[in-house]
Amino acid sequence: MRLIQFKTTENNQNVGLVDDSSIIVLEGVSSTYQLVQQTFQTGISLPDLIDQFAVGPRLDYPTLIRENRILLPLDHPDPYHAWITGTGLTHLGSASSRDAMHQKLKQSDPDEVTDSMRMFRMGLENGKMVNNTPGIQPEWFYKGNGLMAVPSGQPLPSPSFAMDGSEEPEVVGLYVNGPDGTPFRVGFALGNEFSDHTMEKINYLYLAHSKLRHCSYGPELLIGDLPNHLTGTSKIARGNEVVWEKKFLTGEANMSHNLANLEHHHFKYDLFRQPGDVHVHYFGTSVLSFADGIEVRHGDKFEINIPEFGQPLTNTLHQI
Repeated sequence: MRLIQFKTTENNQNVGLVDDSSIIVLEGVSSTYQLVQQTFQTGISLPDLIDQFAVGPRLDYPTLIRENRILLPLDHPDPYHAWITGTGLTHLGSASSRDAMHQKLKQSDPDEVTDSMRMFRMGLENGKMVNNTPGIQPEWFYKGNGLMAVPSGQPLPSPSFAMDGSEEPEVVGLYVNGPDGTPFRVGFALGNEFSDHTMEKINYLYLAHSKLRHCSYGPELLIGDLPNHLTGTSKIARGNEVVWEKKFLTGEANMSHNLANLEHHHFKYDLFRQPGDVHVHYFGTSVLSFADGIEVRHGDKFEINIPEFGQPLTNTLHQI
């Protein structure tokens, strides 16, 4: 079961259930956030509510995409109440890339490892939450609030002071906190975490700066459990030419931390359990075009695809 949010021809917001190349409009709610609030108020499960409301007209999905009417699959009516965060070094591919990025030019000890690889190994050894016992806490970072998120099909702005702005293909967890502050996982989406890797490469202590960039997630919201093993493709097109393409693996079978552990260490803070807040949490990447020496340019198109998530997530780079 997958949902989208979209604009009507009158520029109103609606929710639709994806059914192959059609969208069934949900009647009685105008946003995914409102739909989740109905779950809190009625106690009816999210899938059952979707079935109840999916009685509206059918729309042509490709037309919505072509007309650029796709919105973020979940947002907060007040973007200042949406938190965008993430965890890194959760996939072996990202650990290798980060380790190479942070290697010292000269090392007196050939067996010396970077802090990045050390952090990854800690997760590999003890990154699973088992029987409600938390594992080691992961690397964590802040990206911004809801103002920093753009929908699929929209440009990803890169500020004038940026040294780089390239993709990070990830799975994103989407949450709404209930009336008592308990996090409710609504589902998952494709994500492009989009960071300034050149800035980070100068010194890993610049990581916080490098993450304060726009990002994208969607176009679809996958309801239910995340498949254990997922294979995706990340691609960069420059005009009609594909300049970089690579497969990536994700899902818990390919991660050093399990989702329960990542969620525990994020939501253990009272700050992140405020009633009604939306949380968009990136679970980490396994491939980077930057690690393969690709220098992105204004107008390059990012495309991230995992078949289980429906339509791909696409954005173009807009250097301000």
